[in-house]
Amino acid sequence: MTRDALFSPFEVVEGDRSRGLVLVADHAGRALPDEYGDLGLPAAEFERHIAYDIGVEALTRALAAALGAPAVMARFSRLLIDANRGEDDPTLIRQLYDGTIIPANYPLGAQERERRLERYWRPYHDALGAVVASVAATSGAAPFLLSLHSFTPTMQGRARPWHVGILWDADDRAPRPLLDMLSADPALVVGDNEPYDGALRGDTMFRHAIVNGYAHALVEIRQDLIATPEGVEAWARRLVPMVEAVNAMADVHVVRQYGSRTGPI
Repeated sequence: MTRDALFSPFEVVEGDRSRGLVLVADHAGRALPDEYGDLGLPAAEFERHIAYDIGVEALTRALAAALGAPAVMARFSRLLIDANRGEDDPTLIRQLYDGTIIPANYPLGAQERERRLERYWRPYHDALGAVVASVAATSGAAPFLLSLHSFTPTMQGRARPWHVGILWDADDRAPRPLLDMLSADPALVVGDNEPYDGALRGDTMFRHAIVNGYAHALVEIRQDLIATPEGVEAWARRLVPMVEAVNAMADVHVVRQYGSRTGPI
């Protein structure tokens, strides 16, 4: 866990905005503003997946450098407020997460909830929205959004066999070719909307891609595979040509409304 007095809720990694690609990392960081201390938790809890997506910050930086694309990363821990949830989602600020009670979140009043939205969640999404709009304007086409996450090898005592999963809702322009390319490697167990379902109303891809008709995909990589610099490097090498291939497809740079499996947008 890290804390700092001059706290920024997001970081923008600059890249060539004419490329039409935006990398997104909702759970890259685990920092907390000084005023929140440690949320009442021991330091060990901030080494776990409940605080952030292990390996994703390093992978995002590696991909941004190799692809020459901009990236937007949330710096705050998901235990403060979850950047990948809608404002009205009951898991936006968790009081209990994978067996851990978060003392500073329990109980949580409406005023404190709004304070965290205003100071951290909304500035992050405003920054992401501004980069997406800038990429669209600079490239002269609809941008392709790629969201990067990681997942635990086990959850609630159950092993997760996938090495990587592609999450999506109704628009398969980017997910389908990514699934096909990943599945071509016999060494990989690839999940289609595993270990989670990509149809989550109000999440980051819903807010910035689906409602705008932009092609998008969410990549989930098992955390033990990107927990080291060597793992990050290997997965960056694997993903770069795949992302390049998808980004070169004319269809992903067209505004198309596919809707959502969660209902009308």
